[in-house]
Amino acid sequence: MEPADRLVARTVRHGGPWVFVLAVAAVGGSVLELALPYVIGRSVDTLITGTSPGVFSGPVTGCALVLAGVVVCDSLRVWASGSSSAAASAWLRHRTMTHVLGAGPALTRRLPEGDLTTRLGMNAEETGHAPEAIVTGASLLVPTFGGLVALVLIDPLSALTLVVGLVLIVLVLRGFMRDTSEVVAAYQGVQGDIAARLVTALSGARTIAAAGTTESEVARVLAPLPLLRVYGEGLWQANAKAGVRTGVVVPLLEVAVLVVGGLRLAGGDLTVGELYAAARYAVLGAGLGSALGYVGRLARARSAAGRVQELWQQPPLTYGQRALPDGPGALEFRGVSGSGLHGVDLVIPGGAAVAVVGRSGSGKSALAALAGRLTDPTEGTVLLDGVPARELSRTALRRAVGHAFERPVLVGDTVGDAIGLGLADPTEGLVDPTEPEADEPPRLRSQDPDATLVPAARAACADEFVRRLPLGYATPLAQAPMSGGERQRIGLARAFAQGARLLVLDDATSSLDTLTERRVAAALSGEMRGRTRVLTTHRVATAARADAVLWLEEGRLRGYDRHEVLWERYPAYRAVFQTDVPGVSDVPDGGRA
Repeated sequence: MEPADRLVARTVRHGGPWVFVLAVAAVGGSVLELALPYVIGRSVDTLITGTSPGVFSGPVTGCALVLAGVVVCDSLRVWASGSSSAAASAWLRHRTMTHVLGAGPALTRRLPEGDLTTRLGMNAEETGHAPEAIVTGASLLVPTFGGLVALVLIDPLSALTLVVGLVLIVLVLRGFMRDTSEVVAAYQGVQGDIAARLVTALSGARTIAAAGTTESEVARVLAPLPLLRVYGEGLWQANAKAGVRTGVVVPLLEVAVLVVGGLRLAGGDLTVGELYAAARYAVLGAGLGSALGYVGRLARARSAAGRVQELWQQPPLTYGQRALPDGPGALEFRGVSGSGLHGVDLVIPGGAAVAVVGRSGSGKSALAALAGRLTDPTEGTVLLDGVPARELSRTALRRAVGHAFERPVLVGDTVGDAIGLGLADPTEGLVDPTEPEADEPPRLRSQDPDATLVPAARAACADEFVRRLPLGYATPLAQAPMSGGERQRIGLARAFAQGARLLVLDDATSSLDTLTERRVAAALSGEMRGRTRVLTTHRVATAARADAVLWLEEGRLRGYDRHEVLWERYPAYRAVFQTDVPGVSDVPDGGRA
């Protein structure tokens, strides 16, 4: 079984109790439809022979009851189809979103945001329709095989005619499934491409407006539309081709059964009621052709499941059970390769401030991500206070390491929530223990912000502007418009509040004005001095203030020493900050300058 098929099967199982209701309603309706020709045929024969005790009794009453049962089952099937699909889609979205966020940057760097959104949204919903497609489509086999058995009992020759027609219908459905699966996969891929282009355009809307390139950008986003149209027409053609074939086979099959049955009736081998029943059973048997729509839905579900399954192929970060021993936050890289880095060996003493510098693409952000274990190396080991990062528990690692980024995303309901993200602990006074809704995310007290957050906000130069907001730290994020520099300060405050031993600041001060940057630098060298600090930067002033500088080039460690030593000795190092100075390879790769 293919991985996509296994995911479809799991999705069906997570459709909830409505899948069982759907199965009962679909099978029950099919059985009642199978019984309907028999009771109608009996009613016809009874009325013709004049043996009926009354119009509303006997076989006629049974016929009415069967019809009512068919209506009830059909209504219940429609209700259960929607409910099971909604439950299955919700489970798949939740599970996939958890996996994507658990995999972290390793996955989000590989796939564009728009394509990820399409897979998590549209493709998950299409996969969620699998319960309806499978259960309802499979229920069509009940009247098909039941009608065949009934025809064998009524007239074997008519049954043989039905078998020939069913073989032709199965061949049509098989070809339709094959053709549709290929086209649907390509169609969904183009949809993801358009979504990725759209998200990129929306994120750069101000740049596009400033450049006056709206029309060309619209053309770029919609460039795959002709290809989408080609695949859409391919889907239509596949449906039309299969529809025409079944549309020809089914009526011919019914006519053939009627011809055979008519001849049998003329020979006295069938009654009028039996002929009617045979004709109805032929229609029910040929009803397998109506599975065309369900086969198409299943093809879309399988293709969509394949796209969702690709997200699951990226393993999430797993955590150990070890706690951190007492230590100063010493960070060590042993033969680390991966994410663009090659054979990095270095030791950062506990409490040191180390600037990571290099040209764009040299591996600065990769080293920062490995330092705080946002991702794992393909080779080598990263250790914090002598403990491999892979072996640390999630709580121990995330309490020890604080991250700040160039473009921080603020998560939470309020500004205080954004700073205290991941720190909610009633025993530390971070939340109000009287919060009425247990399932609600913890909120800061608007009048008594936690003592951990305020010093962190002050160190990041964020406390002053936060207190000017209408509700201070309790101001909803949607009502707190911020500049790029203010968002960076909130991101820094979040890192300062979290990182008890190690702060990893990935170009996290690039949007700060000079005065604010100096104040933050003073905090880093003052009250934050007891923590190890890894700062990726493009600014020479930041490198000059650091205790040491890690100089990266093309993913390799070129130098590791004080800024003034590197600046004085190596023109290639100065070229990192002075773009007009040509680079010079005057230090052996991997060597300490």
